[in-house]
Amino acid sequence: MDSEITIIGAGVIGLAIAERVSRGKKNIFIIEKHLTFGQETSSRNSEVIHAGIYYPEGGLKARFCVEGKQMLYEYCKKYNVPFKNCGKLIVATNESEIPILSEIKIKAGKNGVNDLIEVSEGEIRELEPDIFAVKALFSPSTGIIDTHSLMKQFETNAVNGGVQFVYGSEVIAIRKLDEGYEITLNEADGSIYTFTSRTVINSGGLTSDKISGMVGIKDDSLRIRFCKGDYYRLSAPKNKLVSHLIYPVPHQNLEGTGIHVTIDMGGGVKLGPDVTWLDSNIYDFRVDLSKQEAFYQSAKKFLPFIEKEDIVPEMAGIRPKIQVPGGAVCDFYIREESQRGYPDFINLIGMESPGLTSSLAIAEYVHSLIAG
Repeated sequence: MDSEITIIGAGVIGLAIAERVSRGKKNIFIIEKHLTFGQETSSRNSEVIHAGIYYPEGGLKARFCVEGKQMLYEYCKKYNVPFKNCGKLIVATNESEIPILSEIKIKAGKNGVNDLIEVSEGEIRELEPDIFAVKALFSPSTGIIDTHSLMKQFETNAVNGGVQFVYGSEVIAIRKLDEGYEITLNEADGSIYTFTSRTVINSGGLTSDKISGMVGIKDDSLRIRFCKGDYYRLSAPKNKLVSHLIYPVPHQNLEGTGIHVTIDMGGGVKLGPDVTWLDSNIYDFRVDLSKQEAFYQSAKKFLPFIEKEDIVPEMAGIRPKIQVPGGAVCDFYIREESQRGYPDFINLIGMESPGLTSSLAIAEYVHSLIAG
């Protein structure tokens, strides 16, 4: 075999896996079609370290978010990755939303998140004097992180562990052999290159379903549906009026968590993301300028100080969802595919939020799935 392990995709999860498996395994490749790491979902998100509040009890999202949150904070401290444990307020802006807060707290407790604090209107004013809410939940273990610095550290540690990074090469075919797999790449210069690998880990993000299909796994329940989210930025000086993450009560079925307020490591403030299901899986990262009014009206419910001209287009990201629009929330799909007849092929599909927070816990789990 040319390679012991090949990881497809150098987003934050693929990088975390590369770092983890490099401790004890040799001859590892990571293949990435872009010229560097984290060019899609991993670099176009809210950069939030989630607490693990919303996810269905007993699922991988709940488990790995709670485990991964603590691992991520410890990792950041160890390697000096910039982060801030700023906390989050989930706000009710009218009386009808207060019972939803109670439901959220109960669900969070079932996931092992037992640090949520109910705060009154007066207590909210002490934390955030300029926002409006009649009641809120405060999550002290929610934070923010410099995602690029995290991914760079993963890459550095993986390289130091002997992982070979192959950037600018796209996987175009995978063939199962009697033992292992043959992988064909379209390289940056247009040439075609084929090699073999004993184990393949599919961490292809937005194209993970297509990569799974290349080896022969045809399963419509694993089809990725592109779900776009636009962000707007709150202009200075009003960005200084917010010091915590602020979330409304979430959408039904967790298609999104509402247009929320996030701060970044530079002190900037973003609004978003919203939820827009794309008709086809096209890479459309243009911000929809027509949404300014909708963002303004949504945010003004709990940011009464903003005017429409205070928000400007920021960026857009795409979530790799296997959830059907309007359907029930789907869990991460992480599986070694021996039962389908593809031993040593490990699929990671539908790796949306809380993938960033969960990355280290996912990496540990995938490592446990690798034979031998």
